[in-house]
Amino acid sequence: MKTLIRGGNLIDPASHTDGITDVYIDNQLIAAVGQAPDGFEPDQIIDASGKLLIPGLVDLQCRLREPGHSQKATIDSETRAAASSGITSLCIPPDTQPVLDHSAVIELIHHRNQKSGNRCHVYTIGALTKGLHGEELSNMGALKDASCVALSNTLSPFANNLVQRRAMEYAAGQGMLIVIQPYDKALYSNGCAHEGVLTTRLGLPPIPEAAETAALAKDIELVAQTGARTHFGQLSCARSVDMIRQAKQDGLPVSADVSMHQLFLIDRDIDLFDTNKLTIPPLRGENDRDALREGLQDGTIDCICSDHQPQDIDAKLQPFPSAEPGMSTLDTLLPLAFRLIEERLFLSRLEALARVTINPARIFNLPAGRIAAGELADMVIVDDQCHYQCDAKNFVSAGRNTGFQGWDFGARAVTTLVAGRIIE
Repeated sequence: MKTLIRGGNLIDPASHTDGITDVYIDNQLIAAVGQAPDGFEPDQIIDASGKLLIPGLVDLQCRLREPGHSQKATIDSETRAAASSGITSLCIPPDTQPVLDHSAVIELIHHRNQKSGNRCHVYTIGALTKGLHGEELSNMGALKDASCVALSNTLSPFANNLVQRRAMEYAAGQGMLIVIQPYDKALYSNGCAHEGVLTTRLGLPPIPEAAETAALAKDIELVAQTGARTHFGQLSCARSVDMIRQAKQDGLPVSADVSMHQLFLIDRDIDLFDTNKLTIPPLRGENDRDALREGLQDGTIDCICSDHQPQDIDAKLQPFPSAEPGMSTLDTLLPLAFRLIEERLFLSRLEALARVTINPARIFNLPAGRIAAGELADMVIVDDQCHYQCDAKNFVSAGRNTGFQGWDFGARAVTTLVAGRIIE
């Protein structure tokens, strides 16, 4: 199948392109940008006039809830939601049930994605330790052979720092990227909200900043000791941004991301005990949010992820401290990225979109994030002149637990192509 996408405003951060042009697709790959290849006769023409054409979004942290929690969501429902929102590549952490510590579980996920129609590319992050128990190292070589793109222990603690050091050394020896969400279980101590005036007034169990920063300090030191290429995910504190900035200045092989909701929401947004805004890490203070935005602007933070965690209704219909954390965020990732552009957080659309396309693709070494000859034809036609209100009832995701209900949005995905196919 040969496809011509005609007259769209191409925004490709990888090549620093921002202008109206045509894109030619031959089966799964991009044949040319700008001028048609010799003898190219399209089987279909997509008119993108008046619209933007951008690379498919790359999401580094997305829980599909399958296998293990299919009552909340499934691979079928969430890949459909991703594609409808312009996300063409998803990375899923290893805390599924069963855990992603064996090639058979990874093969199961890819089989179910294929059975669902391959609406987007699903990449697995393998477990650093068996069962995520933090004691015995996983067979990282086998996980690498099974196509895992990185390794992580998610929020599961290691038995001790020696186990973590050995895990990082082993992963470095395999040439594997390590993903760490800084998390000190003892300091979290069953807390549910950012430690501050609000938790005192509402009587909620607090989560201090040190629950993240103390763990991050230890993790950075282990990076320095092992040389392991490490990506720090879902940062939430101003101090964490400073620490990553210093680590980069010291030449350590580190990168970082932030969840999209941390760039907009703060702790006082939970004032009415809205459990849809209960997240781990918690929504922090205004100064933290501003520091995260500054870290994005100066390149300290490389990427923005969705940290998608769909929950069923019962999981959120609990008192705030007892409800399950997480937001359903696939449906809001793209419009919020464009809202950052509207708020002039970045100097250009190219800089903003790099954080959700080429940057995560480069860090995780994924064949994504580019619109250029020879690349996979993963791209999205975006209407950035629309206006609508966020309404969870209209979500494609099975999760309706959004913290952005009623927000005004001005961009939506119109057409998504994955490997040259239009995804319905």
